Amino acid sequence: MIHRIDVRVIAPVRDTEVTDRVVDAVANLFPNAEIGQEPGRIAGETHSMEAFSERLHEQEILDTARREFFSRADENGFAFALKKQAAFQGVINFAVGNPDELGDIEVQVTVHEPDVESVIDHVAPPTEEGQPVDPDTR
Repeated sequence: MIHRIDVRVIAPVRDTEVTDRVVDAVANLFPNAEIGQEPGRIAGETHSMEAFSERLHEQEILDTARREFFSRADENGFAFALKKQAAFQGVINFAVGNPDELGDIEVQVTVHEPDVESVIDHVAPPTEEGQPVDPDTR
C-alpha cells in the first residue's frame, strides 16, 4: 500500500541551547528529514515515518503512540509532541501535559493517501497482548 504523507517537525531553540543539539534531536527520530533553521526554531520536512515507526516497535510503545496520534487526528492528518531531551538520546517520549521549559518538538503529519487511520495503523499497528497485529487480519 502506498502512503503519501508530509511530515513537518518544528522545535524551538532557546537562547540557552546549542542549535546543533536541537537539530540532532530531530534527526535522531527523523533521519530522513531535511532540517533548516528559522528564527528561534528549527524546522524539518520528510515524507517517511519508517525510522520513527521502528523506534516505536523497539521501545514497545505502540499503544501509547496510537493513543497520542488519534487524540490529535482529523480527516487531514494527525499531530503529536515529543520531549526534546529524550529525542536527543534517540528515545521517543511523548510530551503530554505542560510543555517542557525548553519547548517540545511538534510533529504535524498531513496524509494524502490512503487515509489517516491506515497511516497510523502502518506507523503504530494495533497490538494484542503487547504484540503488533496486522489490522487487515483482525
